[in-house]
Amino acid sequence: MASLRPTILDPLFSSVVKLPGIGPRLVKLIERIAGAKVVDLLWHIPVGIVDRRFAPKVGESPAGTIATLTVEVHAHTPPPPRNRRVPYRVNCGDETGEITLVFFHGRADYLERTLPVGEKRVISGKVEFFDDKRQMTHPDHIVPLAEIDDVKRVEPVYSLTEGLSPKTLSKAIRAAVTMAPELPEWLDAAYLKRQQWPSWHDAVQHVHTPKDSSTLAFSDPSRERLAFDELLSNQLALALVRLKTRKQRGRPLSGDGALRRKIEAALPYKLTGAQQRALSEITADMAGEYRMLRLLQGDVGSGKTVVALMAMLIAVETGSQAALMAPTEILAHQHMETLRPLCTAAGIRIEVLTSRTKGRARTALLEAVAGGAVNILVGTHALFQKDVDFRDLAFAVIDEQHRFGVHQRLELTAKGNGTDVLVMTATPIPRTLTLTAYGDMDVSRLDEKPPGRMPVDTRLVSLERLSETADAVARAVSNGAKVYWICPLVEESEKIDLAAAEERYAHLRARLGEQVALIHGKMKPAEKDAAMESFSGQAENGAKVLVATTVIEVGVDVPDATIMVIEHAERFGLAQLHQLRGRIGRGGKSGTCLLLYAPPLTETAKARLAKLRETDDGFLIAEEDLRLRGGGEVLGTRQSGLPEFRLADIMAHGDLLATARDDAKLIISRDPNLETPRGKALRTLLYLFEQDDAVRMLRSG
Repeated sequence: MASLRPTILDPLFSSVVKLPGIGPRLVKLIERIAGAKVVDLLWHIPVGIVDRRFAPKVGESPAGTIATLTVEVHAHTPPPPRNRRVPYRVNCGDETGEITLVFFHGRADYLERTLPVGEKRVISGKVEFFDDKRQMTHPDHIVPLAEIDDVKRVEPVYSLTEGLSPKTLSKAIRAAVTMAPELPEWLDAAYLKRQQWPSWHDAVQHVHTPKDSSTLAFSDPSRERLAFDELLSNQLALALVRLKTRKQRGRPLSGDGALRRKIEAALPYKLTGAQQRALSEITADMAGEYRMLRLLQGDVGSGKTVVALMAMLIAVETGSQAALMAPTEILAHQHMETLRPLCTAAGIRIEVLTSRTKGRARTALLEAVAGGAVNILVGTHALFQKDVDFRDLAFAVIDEQHRFGVHQRLELTAKGNGTDVLVMTATPIPRTLTLTAYGDMDVSRLDEKPPGRMPVDTRLVSLERLSETADAVARAVSNGAKVYWICPLVEESEKIDLAAAEERYAHLRARLGEQVALIHGKMKPAEKDAAMESFSGQAENGAKVLVATTVIEVGVDVPDATIMVIEHAERFGLAQLHQLRGRIGRGGKSGTCLLLYAPPLTETAKARLAKLRETDDGFLIAEEDLRLRGGGEVLGTRQSGLPEFRLADIMAHGDLLATARDDAKLIISRDPNLETPRGKALRTLLYLFEQDDAVRMLRSG
């Protein structure tokens, strides 16, 4: 469907190639740091300033300062032929003193044109002293006298990438700012006045023409205004998605409770208060006339899978089917192992479907699913392939939602009619981030651990004591312990990750022999399964140490494992370390987690690792991680499905996020189709922040 973006925004959505000085080569560099459209440069906010207003006489310019000087060009001294190491020098001065301009690899023809002998020029840059003589190496600006006002100002400093000069980028951004149109006001007039914020147009102008360093602060009125616009577009888009979901009639589902009673009787423990509360919220949603869309957030080991099973049984009790989709085959099989004994106790059929289910077995399974013989189907992405048909899919559970896109959620639910959706995550997400990522969902939180979970003793150990750690692991193994050994995370390269894991595997295998297994993301599924089976099984000759990359982070359950060693713990996100630690202390035995770090630790790294020792509350840990590292890093990966904000900072602008959410709710309640004058201005806001899908939803009703 063609975009109906208002024509007033067209200049901002043109390519940056239209800006002065930007050719096809530079487009790629600008795209790398900001984006390919003019509007992307408006969002590329300055990270610093250079004040060029200081304009003393040459003889009064102190060393180490940025100065803008008016000089007369006296003489050029090119380097001797074929000696490129000697710089090109230009002698200049005024009535108070001399200064030498120094250019390495300077081109004589260019410098003679730019600095003609006998003429006056304005130069700006850092003044230095060399052999008691003033000099300026590669001045930032050299212009004729008439352009002095363009130089004598506070200059914004932008983050760059190799091959892109500050001058080129600044010039392009200045041109982009001049293209920013006056737009209709989308903020509530009374709120705007109370906040004392400028218009959108003035705010953009202001942040890119800073008067002093206060303009860079998150609390600057223009910066706050733009941050609020971005947050409001995010919350309004989520509110529209939610409204659309709410409009889609579901079908009331409320079983007779017979299967759920059988499962409760088969459980070796009573459900926690948090599990019962979450279940009653889910049950009420399922019984309602609108489709359910609920997020179940639970810390590691808080019992989400059992809650999901109970919810799926409501659908099964009504004669329908349920599906559970997991992001990896390991996790799908793990869910299967947890759920199968319970389903057997309740007399219902549960099966697993992954990309490895092939040939006759796959055909037979798909026939059973289509015929309704399978009550619950567990699987990976394989669940929403075209040839998978359900007789009547009424309920879908999606585990680790941030590993899937929204469209994958929709593809799975499209296989049913009015399908209710429960999304689960074991990654505790701070409340503020929950708003930005899952604002279209209702949220249930499991904040209690089931009985029998033992505390984990967490210790910090320097990597300099690696061989001592290996000795301790060998002793523990000889006493019957099972150990995870997690290898360092190297964000930039999976290859280096792999090499680290294989090297540690070889090192431990040399000491412990066949008792060591290896698992990483590049292995074939069958090899991964064999390694997991060897480690998780009860066989005497099975693996006792599992060397792994972070593939084991989520959902893997080996109750016998009691020791977790994490190399280079300082490289991991706190939430991720907490996830990994949650793999031990599950079978009624206490666990030990050794965080190996490379000294010296930064203050932030010290604070983060100390927090992990203080608490095992995943939500507290996530809030701390957000405070210390910022939103984009909290899940340990930037591809986490959480929105990336370019103007708003979740920690600094948390109160604005809450206001944006309330405002979005109010807007939707009063003007759900955005048809009032403010509603039409808000459509422009949605297009400006490229929330085109939300506007498309309005149009499709």
